[in-house]
This record gives sequence, C-alpha cells and structure tokens, in this order.
Amino acid sequence: MKDTSTEYFADDLIIVGEGMVDAEPVTEHGWETTLLLDFGNAIAAVRSKEDLFDTVKLFLRRLNILRGYAIRMINDDGKTMSTYVHDRTVTAPDDPLILEVAKTRYPIKDGIQDRVLNSDTPVFLMVDEEIAQGRDAGYLHFWKSVGFVKVAGMPLQTASRKWGILWLAMQEINVPLVESLCSLISIAISNIKTNEQILVLKEKLEQENQYLNEQLSNSYSAEIVGQHPAMHHVYKLISRVAGAPSSVLILGETGTGKELIARAIHQASPRNNKLMIKINCAAMPANLIESELFGHEKGAFTGAFERRIGKFEQANNSTLFLDEIGELPLELQVKLLRVIQEREFERIGGKTTIKVDVRIIAATNRNLEDEVEAGRFRADLYYRLNVFPIQLPALRERKEDLIPLANFFISRYSRQTGISVKGMTAEVARALQGYDWPGNVRELEHLIERSILLTNDNTLTAVHLPGIKNEPSVQDDAPPLTMESRERYHIIGTLKRCSGKIGGEGGAAEILDIPSTTLHSKMRRLKITKKDYK
Repeated sequence: MKDTSTEYFADDLIIVGEGMVDAEPVTEHGWETTLLLDFGNAIAAVRSKEDLFDTVKLFLRRLNILRGYAIRMINDDGKTMSTYVHDRTVTAPDDPLILEVAKTRYPIKDGIQDRVLNSDTPVFLMVDEEIAQGRDAGYLHFWKSVGFVKVAGMPLQTASRKWGILWLAMQEINVPLVESLCSLISIAISNIKTNEQILVLKEKLEQENQYLNEQLSNSYSAEIVGQHPAMHHVYKLISRVAGAPSSVLILGETGTGKELIARAIHQASPRNNKLMIKINCAAMPANLIESELFGHEKGAFTGAFERRIGKFEQANNSTLFLDEIGELPLELQVKLLRVIQEREFERIGGKTTIKVDVRIIAATNRNLEDEVEAGRFRADLYYRLNVFPIQLPALRERKEDLIPLANFFISRYSRQTGISVKGMTAEVARALQGYDWPGNVRELEHLIERSILLTNDNTLTAVHLPGIKNEPSVQDDAPPLTMESRERYHIIGTLKRCSGKIGGEGGAAEILDIPSTTLHSKMRRLKITKKDYK
C-alpha cells in the first residue's frame, strides 16, 4: 500500500484527495467526480435549511475552504436578498456585525449582487476596491472586518428560477467543480422550498379541517332571531357591507351575538367559499397573541419546536374575525395596523414577507372612543377598523324578541339533550320578560339549557333567574332594581354556582363568556368581594 494523497494548489485553494489504494494515484478529474457523486447523494437527502447548512459545510471543508462562505437568497419580494446559511466559524456567534448582516435585507440592485446574478461565471470581488468605489453594503464591511481580501460570488439557479448567490472567501477556485456544486446546491434549495410549501399546505388543510368540523358541529344557519326594528336595521347593514371588502367593527354588550353577525357577513360575502378564521384577543396571554396572529418559525423563541401558521395566513382570501379587539395589547396594535395597511407580514423569527388578502371583521364590548381617549387603544387602528360600524342592541332593548329566542333555544336544547320539552308556561314567559338580561342572548341561552336539564315535564314550568329572587332587595314591595344592581346580583349568583372560582375551566368567567380580566374589573367596579359569594 502506498499513500496516494494528492494536492492541487491554486493560491488559497488547496484541493486534497485522500485514499490508500493499490492502483495508480487518483487523478484530479477522478477526485472531482468522487466528490460530486458524494455531494449529490448527500444533497438528495436534504429537506431543510439546517440539512443544507450541514451538508454544504461538510463538503466545502473537503475543499479546504476555511476562510468563509455564505448563501444569500432572493426574498419573495424579488427586490432584496437575505442570508440563508453562512459559515458560523469566521467570527463569534454574537458578533454584532455578523448578526446585523444575517438579518438585513440588502437590495439586489446594489451593483454587486445584481452583477453576480446576471453573470454566467463566477465574479471575483476585491473587497477594498469595492468599498473605494463607494459600495456601502453592510456585508462588504463585514468581509473587511474579518480579513477577507478577495471574495467569489456564483449564482444559484435552476431551469425555473434564480435562487441566490454562493459566496466563497478565497483567491482562486476550480471553476468547473464549484459550478457543479452550485448546480447541486440550487437543486437542494428548490427541493427545500417545495417541501416547505407542502408542509404549509398540509398544516393549512389540517387547520381548515378543524374549523370545518367546528362549523359542522355548530350550525349557524337561522340562528339570528329577531323582528325588532333595531334588528331589521342590523340586517340592512349586513346586506349593504357583505359584498364589499371593507373592514367592519361590530359593537355591543357581552352576549349580544357579535360572532353570529360576523359569520352572517362572511357567509353573504364573495369569500364564503373559504372558512372564516376567528381569534379571541382576550383568550390568551399577550406574549402568545403575536404568534397566534402571525405565526412563527421553528426555533424563533423558547418552546417554538416547529413552525406555526398564524391566523392571518390561514385567512388569506377569506375573513379574519378579531373578537374582543379592545383587549389587544398596545404593542400588538401597531403590528396589526401595519398588516392591515400593507397587506403583508413576517412570521416571528422569519425573513420571508408573506402577502395576504384578508377581510377584517372586529368586535368589542368596549367603547373604543373612550379607550382611545384614555390612551389604551391606538386612534389610527380605531379609524382603520371603524370603516363600517354595526351596533347590536341589548336584549333588554328588544323585549319583543325574547320569547321567540327562548322558544328557539328550547327547541335546540330539547333536541341536543334528548329531553322532550315543547314550550313554556305563561308564568315562565312573564318571568323572562321581567328580567333585564345583563348577559343578553347568551345568558338567556344558558338559562334555557340549564332549565331543560332540570325539568321533569315536557313544558318549562320554572326558570332559575340568577341572584334575584333570593335577594332581600327584590321583594314584591321593594323598589325596582337598577341595571347595576341586577348585574351585581347576576355575577354574584354565577360565582356562587362556581363555588367562587373566577377563571379557568368551569369558572364564572367561562360561564358568563367574558375574559377573566373583564370579570375582575366588573367585580371591582361593583364592589363584589369574597364575602358576597363564599
């Protein structure tokens, strides 16, 4: 056996072929063929950016290219380029300059990147000369800071498109060999992008199936019940705005049916062939809302173990319903405004700009004008959302609809529970009409459901109106209760039924269908303490 290692010198490039064979020394051409075959086999297994990084690092080091390399990709806007993978050993990982270069989008037409992309052969740059000519790209100054004198750039492209540039910090290169490597890298990038699109479509399909199942289990047809003139006005507004792409702001007290109105608008719109996507801005911690709205990339933050598609991306060419918009934190209001204005965003931790066509319907039980005045809601976002406001009347303002609504819920929950209930007595009807319903239609629905579960007859003969008949202040000879008193008693009664539990599953906030923060606020305002419900 004899050592057949061969070395080919081309200034800074040293190509080393290693092996112990009994035959003649390996020729340069034979060594190149072996390297390309190995690289091709490795590239075939690449499915992600990290796979590409590991593979490129391994094979470029077999070329003894120890002075640095990077792949920069053309962004979706077609006008800028960003770092895709880079040699992480040329400087400290937390070096401010490399961090800046890695995250910055540089314009393609900067006199350097466009020169490389439009060339069929490698382009060699003398770093000092480019800077002397007035080129001010940040990556030039980074190259100079780490001692790169000469850098070669080669376009990465397939038959269908140009993908980006491979940069190598070296004096000379074996042009045919590196061009072949670039072709294989380009194929790998094309495969990665295709695989990413498949994963995105798969996740969208899974999420749309989830929403479809939710809609199938909750029929929204014919659920808007009401003949009061105020409701007829709402119907007219729905018909006016449904066909337009305009933003809609639905206003009304808790429990008035704002989501039903949003769904009615969506179903009557040209976007009804896709699912309406909903997010409750008050139902999750502030630090998770951004990820829920815009999505995140794998590794974007602690706990981000996989990519997540946000609600905006899911709602592309459809409708996004932002419930409880008044609860959105100020810092996220800025980002929401930008997406509404620009119709584009980036996932957390991502560099790709995602363009969307989303119709916004927002809802709140707050007075947003007061919130703007108090500095809790941005005025510019309010004006963007308040293009077409729809005010829903409280149930106490349309008592004519109360009995038809009650009969509707009796029919629904009789069917769902299997308990045959055909209607209600006159006494029950009078009791319902004598109550002011601070929880509105939702409170009525929950009351009917509970009453059906408790009844032993095929007619409702009693309803358990919360917190009123058991309170001393509601005797027949007592003065009428104020709305504030009724709301107080209603909350106290609900808290008693929940054994004082406010938030979480089975808590009073869940039963009242309001955020726990809102319930705490109401309790402070109404001076409700533990001694009232314990």
